[in-house]
Amino acid sequence: MIPTLPLGTDGPKLPVLGLGCMGMSEFYGETDDEQSLAVLRRAHELGVRMFDTADMYGNGHNEELLARFLNDGGAKTFIATKVGIRKASGEYARTIDNSPDYIRQACDASLQRLGVERIDLYYVHRAEAGRPIEETMAALADLVQAGKIARIGFSEVSAETLRRAHAVHPVTAVQSEYSLTTRDMEAEILPTCRELGIAFVAYSPLGRGLLSGTFDLDNLSESDVRRNLPRFTGTTMEENLDRLDTLRTIADQREATPSQVALAWVLAKGVFAIPGTKRLSYLEQNIAAASLRLSADDIARLDRAYAPGSFTGERYTAEGMKGVNV
Repeated sequence: MIPTLPLGTDGPKLPVLGLGCMGMSEFYGETDDEQSLAVLRRAHELGVRMFDTADMYGNGHNEELLARFLNDGGAKTFIATKVGIRKASGEYARTIDNSPDYIRQACDASLQRLGVERIDLYYVHRAEAGRPIEETMAALADLVQAGKIARIGFSEVSAETLRRAHAVHPVTAVQSEYSLTTRDMEAEILPTCRELGIAFVAYSPLGRGLLSGTFDLDNLSESDVRRNLPRFTGTTMEENLDRLDTLRTIADQREATPSQVALAWVLAKGVFAIPGTKRLSYLEQNIAAASLRLSADDIARLDRAYAPGSFTGERYTAEGMKGVNV
């Protein structure tokens, strides 16, 4: 049984472990729809209810894949999707668009691809610099009023922008990268979420595989985006891998994998996590982490060993950093 948390002040109670579906469509090498559908079905069998997607993942493919799952027994699911990043098919380059017209059009398109009447949680994928967030929130509030979305969220937003948005209409959740490799949000975003009663959802809680303890760049597909991420290139990656001794030690003591300990650490912070995977074995390993209880000493050791800023290299390229912390 996966533990549950309330999704914000007025949201439903949901299992703390969800599933990030992005890699089923692009960014992490070759994809296989049938294999992905098997993972989605197994996740549901194991108690996962929050499935996370976005309109930009595979330029709509990921939402369409989820629709196939929903039509094939994926009942009682909580679907979160996102809006605000526009990119050309097959390209990494993107622009940020939070204009009301685009949000309305994109929402209708997501509803059609997902085959649902209402989206459970609609994230602003990235806030658009220079556009008043109040304008964007007004458009989203209209979608709530129209019954097209149930709740509003933000991804990688600044604390200041979050406060302004929340003053217009309640924000249910904030999704940001959070793991032992990336703890920036502990300074402002997590405290702000707790103050305002907003749920926090950690994506890439395993550091994009870096925290697995078995990461090998040579085994990645040529199309895997990690080949170009600063944190994974050259000597920087080797330096980051050399930092995993404490994680491995605790994993050995707990008879767990480094990934499970890293994921249990995130969950111990009282947040949701949406690790992504395309493989059944990794899915089941991640689900088992929800039952792993780290001691206060374990958590303190991990906190010290992987203090904010311990890992080197930007987590995205400059293109990928567009809209982060706006």
